[in-house]
Amino acid sequence: MRLSFDNNWLRRRWLDFRNGHSIYLIFAMTFANFITIQYKLLIDKVPSLDWLFGSIWIFAILFIAIYVPLGIIIGYWHRKSQWTVEQEALFRENKVGAVMWLYIMDLIEGNVKEEDKKKMRDALLKITKGSTSLYDMNKIINPSASESSGPATRT
Repeated sequence: MRLSFDNNWLRRRWLDFRNGHSIYLIFAMTFANFITIQYKLLIDKVPSLDWLFGSIWIFAILFIAIYVPLGIIIGYWHRKSQWTVEQEALFRENKVGAVMWLYIMDLIEGNVKEEDKKKMRDALLKITKGSTSLYDMNKIINPSASESSGPATRT
């Protein structure tokens, strides 16, 4: 086995490391740091609370017992109410998706010429090979602004 960055095994391990590091390990470290900071700001500065929270461990257990369920409730609310708003906003900004859906609609309605099908196929093949940006697809499908045919020219 050749050890190079082109090797898929090595690249998958690199991806696994980055995901494990950024999603789990850093989350755990920043959460512990957050608890420590709250303890220092609340308990150390207010001596009358020291009797309730004799150590940082008691504070951490109580903090987690309150904070995690609160985070779950807020996360649930966000998923049920705000997520659709965010997805709609992203959908409205997705020019590539709009081009694709217009093309599909034109294809279903029989309004796509063979030449346009070839342009779309070529554009998609270039994207799969990584030789072009998704946002350059409009230029590939409709290279001249004077052309009025094809899904990319709709307004």
